[in-house]
Amino acid sequence: MSGVRVVLASSSPRRRELLSMIGIPHDVLPAGIDERYLPEEDPPAHAERLAREKAAAVASRVAGALVIAADTIVVVDGDVLGKPRDREEAAAMLRRLSGRSHTVHTAVAISYGTREASGVESPCVTFRALDDVQIAAYIDTGEPMDKAGAYGIQGFGATLVTRIEGDYFAVMGLPLQRTVALIESLGVAYQFHGLHDSETR
Repeated sequence: MSGVRVVLASSSPRRRELLSMIGIPHDVLPAGIDERYLPEEDPPAHAERLAREKAAAVASRVAGALVIAADTIVVVDGDVLGKPRDREEAAAMLRRLSGRSHTVHTAVAISYGTREASGVESPCVTFRALDDVQIAAYIDTGEPMDKAGAYGIQGFGATLVTRIEGDYFAVMGLPLQRTVALIESLGVAYQFHGLHDSETR
């Protein structure tokens, strides 16, 4: 068996941390694709399409590598909450999430050689009630400004969440069990200290 070069098609430090946590060395090469919605596109389908497009874009530039791409969106009342443009938009998002549940759709796509595989995890996240003073104080940390839905579960935002139903790591941005399962479906073995071509491949 030979080692497999892994490339993460994302500049997200959270995704880097998660891959490192499970012992997968990797390089980083962001895809830089157009992430706009298509007309009438379903949110989970949107996330999965973007993850697949990111994986394909990077795979075309790194022949022979296994490429991991992901996309995360936050949905409440059927509306997608992206990254806030400013403090006012971040506050508006957090008010919508306050005291209620929302869905996080994280899609992951794997490309290896001529093959690809993808899937979506959709955990439900419930927030505690927040007042305007608490929302302003959280925004002051700077954490909401580069995150979908204006919060990060792995940081101060963890104090806002009362319950998660589903994959915690999907809320962070990379569902690890799903990622490993997709990798193995392409004939690459995960061995707790890296990835290797399966002998039967």
